[in-house]
Amino acid sequence: MDSIYDQERFFSQYAQMPRSREGLPAAGEWHQLKPLFPALQGKSVLDLGCGYGWHCQFAAQQGAAEVLGIDASRRMIEEARRRNAECGVRYQVCGIDEYAYPDSTWDCVLSNLVLHYISDLEPVFQKVYRTLKPDGVFLFNIEHPVFTAGVGQDWVYAEDGTPQYWPVDRYFQPGARETHFLGCQVVKQHHTLTQILMGLLHSGFILEAVEEAEPPAGMMDRPGMADELRRPMMLLVKARKGAC
Repeated sequence: MDSIYDQERFFSQYAQMPRSREGLPAAGEWHQLKPLFPALQGKSVLDLGCGYGWHCQFAAQQGAAEVLGIDASRRMIEEARRRNAECGVRYQVCGIDEYAYPDSTWDCVLSNLVLHYISDLEPVFQKVYRTLKPDGVFLFNIEHPVFTAGVGQDWVYAEDGTPQYWPVDRYFQPGARETHFLGCQVVKQHHTLTQILMGLLHSGFILEAVEEAEPPAGMMDRPGMADELRRPMMLLVKARKGAC
């Protein structure tokens, strides 16, 4: 099935987002995600759903010896090759479900804002565990369950357009949720916190960090950013494969 990111209208709208135009410094979660990265000097890194390749570029700049970014969207990969063609970085059009996950190949596997499009996370977790080297790190950012369980993933507004509250419904019913995102109807997958964290533990991972993203103080003057402190939007997780 074609990626929604290959649709002209959606891709054009995505290109206008600050994180698309300005890269990682414009991403509200970056100040929390960046410190979670392990040392990458001389390491091999796999980026699942690499988008424009910003995290691949970061890994290369940190001294990673090998970086592979995969994405199901042809247009995203083309943009990544254009913007972030760092030495040692390869890009491949490939879905997360399609990648081979060769045994004990990567020191670090990362994924940013992609896993909430996957209906069944545990098989992905198992494949990532398999493809990591001993002591390897799995670092990902996924939309928070409170966000994906939001009704239409939007606020309830007062008559003057002011956000009143964030409604949550059917939290314990995982599965597809349709939302209006970037001018298009988009299907995302809701997973409970238990599914995400216990799925990692069932797959053999050791949890090292679990953080709910909060925008930095320097972004509070941006429209709507203060409301991001009223409910969590993203969940950052760092997990490690055992050394043996």
